[in-house]
Amino acid sequence: MTREPSVLPEEVVVETVAAPPSYWKRLHAYDEAILVRVRKWEVPWVTKVMRAFTNVGNASSWWAMGLVLAACGGSARRPALLLGGAALLATGASQIIKRTASRPRPDPRVLGFSALTEHPDRFSFPSGHTTAAFAVAVALTGEGAWLGPAGMALATGIGLSRVYLGAHYPLDVAAGAVLGSAAGLVVRLMLG
Repeated sequence: MTREPSVLPEEVVVETVAAPPSYWKRLHAYDEAILVRVRKWEVPWVTKVMRAFTNVGNASSWWAMGLVLAACGGSARRPALLLGGAALLATGASQIIKRTASRPRPDPRVLGFSALTEHPDRFSFPSGHTTAAFAVAVALTGEGAWLGPAGMALATGIGLSRVYLGAHYPLDVAAGAVLGSAAGLVVRLMLG
């Protein structure tokens, strides 16, 4: 009894390879729809709050917080090292992925909204602000009764602000939260 080879016909292989782009197109369409819906919720006082969250998530803010903690010395030395290490690792990882993925930022001309913030660069995936914020939050968890919950609340606010202000798609922020959490955990494990 002879058996047929278990090789797929060429047209099936082509269809299988062609499936992922349609998946990514659907995912991108959902991402755009959520972004446009969120941008329609614009309220002046919320915009001020969201801009404040984004400003706290800037690299200069992490540097300033780290330097203040380091200057305090004593028991603040460890949180300063955790904050600095987490922000540095998260920023490096997010920038490598951004340049590799090269996903463009939301384009207001295409999506029909106006962004409420300047884009620091042209790439969107993952959100660097969110990555750094979650890295710092996870790295500082357990360093004090209030640092973990306060850090997570701040990181969540920073992530939401990036979508609200039109700087990132929701998927960029979700990926930043996951990447940042991993970076924060790595720094915690490295520093014991």
